[in-house]
Amino acid sequence: MYLAPLNYDRYFKKVFSDLSIAKRFLEDFLDVEIQEIEFLPTKKLVTDDAQAVEFDFRCKLPDGNVIIEMQQWYKPDVVQRFYVYHALSAALQLEALPKKIIPLPENKSREVKDYSELLPTITIIWMVHDNLKFTEDTVTYSLTPEYVTDFIIESEPWANKNYTLINEKREYLLKLLEKTDKNIDFLRKSKLIYAFQKNIVKNGNHKKYHNWFELAEKTLKKISDKFEYDKYLKDEIFSIVIRRLKKHLEESGSVQYIQEYDEYVKGVQRFESSIAKNYEKELFITKAREEEAKRREEEERRQKEEAKRREEEERRQKEEAKAREREKSIKYAKLLIKTEATDEEIITETGLSKEEIEKLRKEARN
Repeated sequence: MYLAPLNYDRYFKKVFSDLSIAKRFLEDFLDVEIQEIEFLPTKKLVTDDAQAVEFDFRCKLPDGNVIIEMQQWYKPDVVQRFYVYHALSAALQLEALPKKIIPLPENKSREVKDYSELLPTITIIWMVHDNLKFTEDTVTYSLTPEYVTDFIIESEPWANKNYTLINEKREYLLKLLEKTDKNIDFLRKSKLIYAFQKNIVKNGNHKKYHNWFELAEKTLKKISDKFEYDKYLKDEIFSIVIRRLKKHLEESGSVQYIQEYDEYVKGVQRFESSIAKNYEKELFITKAREEEAKRREEEERRQKEEAKRREEEERRQKEEAKAREREKSIKYAKLLIKTEATDEEIITETGLSKEEIEKLRKEARN
């Protein structure tokens, strides 16, 4: 092993504790110029028994200040966990918010926190092992009007290729996104960004951030060939990173820490693998049950349709038989009329009504 693995918590924190390194990485990753950068308190307790939360950098960008938090932990519950951390980056600013004076009746006033000073938060989650089944380098989530999502999901204008309607809706949504009233654009400035190391290295896109993740991947694989790191040494910031990783590897207890961290990662991977297998098993069972329920439902539907068909067929046959009997009765009644039988006799023999017999007598006379 030539360098300490950048992805391991201890070395990750030590490397990015250098503001010049952190600034360069954030500029490369966000593709933006950072005019000023400073550390924020790194430890905060949300409740008496809560874990400490990272709270990293305050940066001045061309369009205003922003808080940037970096997370690089190997945890299985990455979605809800980092959403909480992202929200806390906003909530933990409350302590330092300035006060403003609210005038009240009778020349009174009240001090309240000025929430307009709350800064947008960008949370960068450096995903080392898991890509959440994405193939992209990064995936960013931010708050936008739900109309935007509805527009993408709505199938009718896209399926019908109604480009006039599509363009009209797009123009409408652009106006929504451009709104700045009461700082409503604050919601879009806060972002949760997942960066997938394996995807970035595999995709090989020529982005500014590529070398950071490629270097991390090489140290993660414990590549010991010094020539593999030559290209990074040509860059001032990367050469500092390499010197730090080499120095920290030589520290007392570093080898033991790496061994323990390796075991930890393997343990998490076994845990996730076990969960995945159980999930797949449950998914298979659930799917089998759903298919069986669907089969039974289909069989019940078929049986009901068959019973209805038989019932209709029986009704049709009964109606046809009744029609044939009536026709026989009418023919017999006509014969009896010719023999000058009385109405009572014809009713008894045929079952026809007196009105029907009168009608048949009238037809016979005509």
